[in-house]
Amino acid sequence: MREENAINIEDETSDDNDNVVRKLKGIASVATIGGLLFGFDTGVINGAISYMASPKELNLSPSNEGLVTSSVTLGAAFGAIVSGHLSDKAGRKRLIIILAILFFFGTLGCSIAPNVISIIFFRIIVGLGVGGASVVVPTYLSEIATTDLRGQLVTQNEFMIVTGQLLAFVVNALFANFVNVPHIWRYMLGFGMIPATALFIGMQFLPESPRWLVLKGRDEEALKILSTIRRDESDGRRELRTVHSIMNKNTEKIKPVKELRKPWIRRLVVIGAGLGIMQQFIGVNIMMYYGTSILNQAGFTKSSSMIANIGNGIVAVIATIVSMHLITQLNRRKYMLTGIAGTTVSLITLVILSHVLNSAMLPYGVIICLMTFMAFFQGAISPLVWVLLSEIFPQHIRGLGMGAATFFLWISNFVVGYVFPIMNSTMGPSLTFIIFAIFNVIAWFFAYKCVPETRGLTLEEIQQKFINE
Repeated sequence: MREENAINIEDETSDDNDNVVRKLKGIASVATIGGLLFGFDTGVINGAISYMASPKELNLSPSNEGLVTSSVTLGAAFGAIVSGHLSDKAGRKRLIIILAILFFFGTLGCSIAPNVISIIFFRIIVGLGVGGASVVVPTYLSEIATTDLRGQLVTQNEFMIVTGQLLAFVVNALFANFVNVPHIWRYMLGFGMIPATALFIGMQFLPESPRWLVLKGRDEEALKILSTIRRDESDGRRELRTVHSIMNKNTEKIKPVKELRKPWIRRLVVIGAGLGIMQQFIGVNIMMYYGTSILNQAGFTKSSSMIANIGNGIVAVIATIVSMHLITQLNRRKYMLTGIAGTTVSLITLVILSHVLNSAMLPYGVIICLMTFMAFFQGAISPLVWVLLSEIFPQHIRGLGMGAATFFLWISNFVVGYVFPIMNSTMGPSLTFIIFAIFNVIAWFFAYKCVPETRGLTLEEIQQKFINE
């Protein structure tokens, strides 16, 4: 009889855990539409830029091409640093809703922009949404998740980012090959209004972050939410006590900027900024923004290069799915080092093949190298950077810390996106990729020296670990 009771209790516990997982994944599926928009709006320019640059459209110079492409990341830099502060003040949920509105109207403006200046302006508006989403969505996910699901849920946002990029590549290829309309790039860009609308509607039904509510002294609301996204109310109360054991009840009175006086806080901000810079100078957005142009330069036609570029998107999605499973099983620091080693070898191989393959084989060698690069980057580096950024900052400066780190990430993204077409046209692709291979080597040594191990720790335990070091 006792054995039967024990089996029944285990079955009930298992069912409760399954319910928690389903609820949290459902919440993440809606919130990460922000990640989908992040991916779509950064990826769609990959195909649209070749049409925009033509003399019959905007007649872009290499410098203007870089500005149109990277202006979204310039907006993202400022969106990131402002949204970190705003999310601490207004709440994670409310800010994501505001970002959905920015996405919609910024995308609408891009699709009807009459000239270069106006499209750069509206791309910056879209960038504000992209930067805000890159900060607030991972923060929101990390704060609603259980410890064992945190890495998987934050990586789900990365999955939606690469899915958005793949969606952009597919939309571009479909328009380029099957839709014969003038100003086709306007339709490519305007497609982003659909997921923006879905995010706005979906967020109306999601809860606020319980940890943010505790930060604001709204414990009853936090407990009510925790009781619905944990196994029961007792689990919610237990988590609430854990949060309070680390978080002073008056943390809302702490001035986050003054916290930078503490050496361990400064160290975290430096690590966060370094992770952001490292992620971008590895060179992924060369592939995401200019993959079609690189393939066209290697020998593919314009339409076939758009189809071939879908391969990069497919590899990125598959690699991210794999990382969602591996990220809970492998030590994050070693996992990241492996990924950087892989991207470094991919870039070096690309340079070698460009000198040894004949013109008939070169396009296929290039696409294989680009896909290999994407597999290592999206399978290890990118998801781990976002997970680490969502984990390492203590609650009372999380918005500020994430904002500062992603500000440097997006400024670095802007620099890479702007200078690549200039470097490529003046120095040639081989020397350009050698320079980025050197950046990869530097990134590996930074990760080896500075990246912390956070797997299996609660957010509060991570904070305590840094305090004690």
